[in-house]
Amino acid sequence: MQRMMMKKLTQSRYRISKSNVVRSGFTLTELLIVMAILVLLVSLIGPRLLGSKQKADINAVKTQIGMFQSALERYAVDMNKFPATEEGLAALVSKPSSDGSGSSSEDSSSSDSAPAEGDSSSSEGGGGSWDGPYIKTEKLPADPWGKAYAYEYPPTHNKINVPDIWSYGPDGQENTDDDIVSWTGDGEGGEGSGSESKE
Repeated sequence: MQRMMMKKLTQSRYRISKSNVVRSGFTLTELLIVMAILVLLVSLIGPRLLGSKQKADINAVKTQIGMFQSALERYAVDMNKFPATEEGLAALVSKPSSDGSGSSSEDSSSSDSAPAEGDSSSSEGGGGSWDGPYIKTEKLPADPWGKAYAYEYPPTHNKINVPDIWSYGPDGQENTDDDIVSWTGDGEGGEGSGSESKE
């Protein structure tokens, strides 16, 4: 009798496990339908997300150009001039060499008292003292596409005497429609839209 009960118990376990095995997976048709729905969703939503990313990158570049302009204004207050094209934006994070470029006789004669010998608070290059770094990073930030910002002073695009700053944009090529610039189409200072190109 005990043997018979064991046989019935084993058979009932077999039936239970057999019924679980039969319905434990998805059919190929169900998997293909789910995959088709996912592909459809990605094809509809993907381009919108990528467009938002590009707009965010362009806005980040405009913000960084504005940050550079503010830092350059503080630099110009301290040094009585903007950094030359050769010094570039690097003059905002490290003290430029004092090679005498850009100084005029008006700069040196306008001060009331001459600095003492060995006084490091005065720079021969600009008639002022470098009080940087003017941005809060150890090195210059790159644009969202990994390229360095371009800088030019004296400006060729701004009618006012402020430096030209620009990013080559998503394609990384100069003089294309996607360049993001610090001047507007009429040559006035200010952050440009992405449609301006450096000539």
